[in-house]
Amino acid sequence: MSTPNGASRASLPSAEGSTAAPSTHLDPALVHRWIAEMDRRLRASEARLTELDAAIGDADHGANMTRGARAALSAIGDQEGASAARLVSAVGHALSRSVGGASGPLYGTWFTALGRSLPPDAPAAPGDLAQALVAALDAVQQLGAAEVGDKTMVDALAPASRRATDAAGSGADLAGMLRLAVGAAEDGALATVPLQARRGRASYLGARSIGHQDPGATSAAIVLDALRTAAGA
Repeated sequence: MSTPNGASRASLPSAEGSTAAPSTHLDPALVHRWIAEMDRRLRASEARLTELDAAIGDADHGANMTRGARAALSAIGDQEGASAARLVSAVGHALSRSVGGASGPLYGTWFTALGRSLPPDAPAAPGDLAQALVAALDAVQQLGAAEVGDKTMVDALAPASRRATDAAGSGADLAGMLRLAVGAAEDGALATVPLQARRGRASYLGARSIGHQDPGATSAAIVLDALRTAAGA
């Protein structure tokens, strides 16, 4: 898949195949696999995210995200016996503390709201996760005041949450729901290329932001794809 500006799905780092049986619920074991996979994917993507951010930002998104992923891994490693909801919230707190720039508060808010919206003491079914993705998106939008089309991470998170909600409502299992959500997130990230940024550091560039893929939308797609991979989808 490509855009008129030459971007393609190859712009998003590929995941390694998973041999694990597909997960049916978001449980603590899946959260641990998710964050480990997120750490691996973000480290592999650091140069690409830095390149994207150098074009329209401060060239620190790659390093910030890898630092945050390491902190998140450490945080959940100290949460023995914690529920999935508590682990996801712990990831949010770790990202808020460790990720610099605007990404720290935004990703911290997304994970914290996601964890807060999951069943507190039980694994999350696909419908539970879909509802939590909507709540997490709403929290990010309240914090950053961004809408779809503003050239931010919302351009990946919003279509992903909509697709997840539709899939869960149609009876999709977790793997199927995540495959659809990730596809929507990747399409959303690619769709930022022809947009002019209206929020964040890139908005200062005006028309010069056109023609560049948004690093935040790209990392959001990677984070969601790490969950898909960890779930065996």
